[in-house]
Amino acid sequence: MGKLIINKEKLNEEVIKELVGICPFGAMEEKNGDLDITAGCKMCRLCVKKGPKGVVSYIEDEEKVKLDKSKWKGIAVYVDHVDGDIHPVTLELIGKGKELANKINHPLCCVFVGYGIKEKAEELLHYGVDEVFVYDYKELKDFRIEPYTKAMEDFINKVKPSSILVGATTIGRSLAPRIAARFKTGLTADCTILDVKENTDLDQIRPAFGGNIMAHIHTPNNRPQLATVRYKVFDAPEAIVEVEGKITVCEIDENTLKSDIEVLEVIEKEKEESISEAEVIVAVGRGIKNEKDMEMVNELANLLDAKIAGTRPLVESGWIDAKRQIGLSGRTVKPKLIITLGISGAIQFVAGMNNSDTIFAVNSDKDAAILKVANYAVVGDIYEIVPKLIEKIKENRGLMEAAVAIED
Repeated sequence: MGKLIINKEKLNEEVIKELVGICPFGAMEEKNGDLDITAGCKMCRLCVKKGPKGVVSYIEDEEKVKLDKSKWKGIAVYVDHVDGDIHPVTLELIGKGKELANKINHPLCCVFVGYGIKEKAEELLHYGVDEVFVYDYKELKDFRIEPYTKAMEDFINKVKPSSILVGATTIGRSLAPRIAARFKTGLTADCTILDVKENTDLDQIRPAFGGNIMAHIHTPNNRPQLATVRYKVFDAPEAIVEVEGKITVCEIDENTLKSDIEVLEVIEKEKEESISEAEVIVAVGRGIKNEKDMEMVNELANLLDAKIAGTRPLVESGWIDAKRQIGLSGRTVKPKLIITLGISGAIQFVAGMNNSDTIFAVNSDKDAAILKVANYAVVGDIYEIVPKLIEKIKENRGLMEAAVAIED
């Protein structure tokens, strides 16, 4: 993109007034007899085309030196962990990374940063990783942004991976932007789909504008390409017995890993059951008329040994906890079964659950978007359908218990 240049010697009160009036975005501002172009400029160039001749000029940027993509090879996965316990999102990214690497005939590697992690690194080889680069130093025991970024910088400079996939965890969301800034490259957060072109350009796809469009984001002239992905978006590969990959222990000057932050104590927070881990979920939306009606939802969930989740309106109403919200601004889930009750199926919600094994939807609107993604759809009032569903489950459970009693 080029830039606009104001030829100050040609300015006068009349010219300034004319240019301010021409700009449809209000990006031309008069300041003490001078003219400034603000951040509101959209580069429409009306000031050049319709303004006084020669006052404002448009200058094209010098053409960028094209990147030699052949010098960048491989798909890398950042290993997210706490004290060597690998977060399952890492395994999911390894599965997707292997798929991308095979498509362009590139190697798949992992970068493991921490302390006392060498033995844990071997576990990653059982998921088809070609090489695990390990940075094992006492200074890297606890996550601190400066030393971890330095280790990643060292890895990138030495290995030159074409793309790096990072889990969208608390650590990943802190580390990935630092890496991107350091290498002046792009970063796409919370990707839901990843693909790669023959020229190794990563096709990073994520919902945008509140989920109303799916944006395809490319970084064609910068490397490495960086993307973060939420847990439960992709499938983790099956572990294999035979391994062919290798572990490379990396060396780095320990002085570069110093940090102004000192970790005095680590306090483990109480473990919570996340809906992301649930195998069965009952999700509710605007179709629930009042909080008291959540009792029938609770009964259905208890019968199915399911977790209750929902949409943003129910969180805002205080009927469910914010940690149980599914969607772009909530959690991503991938249960074996999800039952949606009175949920219209806005893309913001669907993006958080459309990878579920089985989707069973109940909605009174036959044109509801949720019915298009459901494996099983029931058009009807949830106040009629749910009680009948509860009754049938109880009936079948009673028959099963009776059959077991007869066998005994």
